[in-house]
Amino acid sequence: MSHLAIGPANRVSPVSRLFRRELDHYPDQGPRYLQLALVVLATVILYYENYIGGAVATQILGDLNMTFGYYVGILVISNALGAMASLAAGLADRVGRANLVAYGLGLTGIITLFGFPHAGSKTVFAIFLALLGIVEGIILVATPALVRDFSPQLGRASAMGFWTLGPVVGSLVVSMVSSNTLKHLPRWQDQFVICGVVGIIVFLLALVGLRELAPKIRDQLMVSVQDKALIEARAKGIDVEAALEKPWGRVITVPIVLSALAISLFLLGYYTAVAFFPIFFQTVQGFTADQANGLLNYYWASNAISLIVVGALSDRLRVRKPFMLLGALGGVVFSLALYSQTPQTNVSYRAWSIILTGVGVYGGLVFATWMASFTETVEEKSPALIAHGLAVWGGLLRVVVAVSFLLLPHVISSVTPLVENGPAVQAAAARQAAFLPTVQAHQGYLNSITERYPDGNVPPDVATVIVETVGADVAQALTTPQGKADFALLGSVGAEVQQAQEESPRQWQHWFLVCLIGQLLFIPAVFLLRGPWSARKAREQAQEHERLMQREMATLSPQPV
Repeated sequence: MSHLAIGPANRVSPVSRLFRRELDHYPDQGPRYLQLALVVLATVILYYENYIGGAVATQILGDLNMTFGYYVGILVISNALGAMASLAAGLADRVGRANLVAYGLGLTGIITLFGFPHAGSKTVFAIFLALLGIVEGIILVATPALVRDFSPQLGRASAMGFWTLGPVVGSLVVSMVSSNTLKHLPRWQDQFVICGVVGIIVFLLALVGLRELAPKIRDQLMVSVQDKALIEARAKGIDVEAALEKPWGRVITVPIVLSALAISLFLLGYYTAVAFFPIFFQTVQGFTADQANGLLNYYWASNAISLIVVGALSDRLRVRKPFMLLGALGGVVFSLALYSQTPQTNVSYRAWSIILTGVGVYGGLVFATWMASFTETVEEKSPALIAHGLAVWGGLLRVVVAVSFLLLPHVISSVTPLVENGPAVQAAAARQAAFLPTVQAHQGYLNSITERYPDGNVPPDVATVIVETVGADVAQALTTPQGKADFALLGSVGAEVQQAQEESPRQWQHWFLVCLIGQLLFIPAVFLLRGPWSARKAREQAQEHERLMQREMATLSPQPV
């Protein structure tokens, strides 16, 4: 019989049930999987809401008169606020996790559905993005804490693989929805409306169905589901307050802090893809908005599949470190391919899809197993302090992302002119392509005429000289309203756009090198985390744990008279 129907969470009124979510017993398999599914779904929608702006970033910049530097600046502020919120979310060890997730989803749904689509200025847009960052920072800690609570160690990598599907599938949903709807719904606000409607639906599901374990249950180490009876027997003697004493001093240790910092550096490439790959593929590689987002489908889909497969394989072999090391090395190889192909403007759509697939696959090897190993490392310090350990990771992750995004506009300064004026310059150059070489060849002469006759009233004798100099067709093109506007635009910003176009690939290469260095720095941190390297050693440890559990259970069980 399922234990889900037992406990005070089910003996209260329907209204109180929306706030009191604790389960006094560890749930059976079906209800446990349902809770894990709700957490994963909540995480998917949260990151769909968080990442939708990246898919339409070029449109947002143009519509709200926002420079690339301003856009990156508000991302920095959002991530900095998220870092502080992540640290504060360590309180989830005391106040619980489920309410933070459920009501956080309600707030993000409202912001996405009503806030962003009605942001009439860049300042208002920035305020809503900051609020979204705060809530995301809290849920970033609360959701993996819930996954840990409902997944014993022998199934942890699979569970964390599914949790990691949250940001990955969220990104995949962004690219799939945008690539299939932007042609028909070109307004960037429409993408936020679609996302917000879905977000509100998932909020209602979480509001009704999401639960969490009572502290005396979740504050224990659970290696396998066979430990359930012992966990519940121990719960009567657990002192929750004592388990939560001096939490930060116990989790801020070298293995926890350095490994959290290392994975944050490893994920620089991931966050670059989320926020800026659509811009990169449009401004550097010349793809359309829907093509750029379509390319990202390969990245997110391969990453999602990798997370699931690797998580299951890691749990079957009961090892994490070999997968992390292999994933890091493979990620370096494909990141080098990304770096080397960036200056090549003739790289095909298919070639980019192969590169992004490789990056996605090896990234999945790393992150699913790292999350499992990291939570197991925190459990070794204290199972009651999972949220505090995850808060260290969430805070460092947001700090690293904020600092990197703060530096990015200084490394890639070419984006603003390309986003602001690139499409208009390209369109003007295409319209005047037949006349442009002649105009450029006589630019100095034509500029002098413009300076002498700024009102455009050129005397007949001067007009005759112009025709003789540049030809009748060019002279006529210079006098039409469209031609005047095009050549004025090309004369004012054409050189700046051309220079940015030439410098952009090299600048993006510099940034991709930063991401590559972050991946290399991750490799030594693999050795800091707990867990064996060999499957044989892992089996021996599991067998020893089973013997200890049976011995302890025998001492706790009532003896026959």
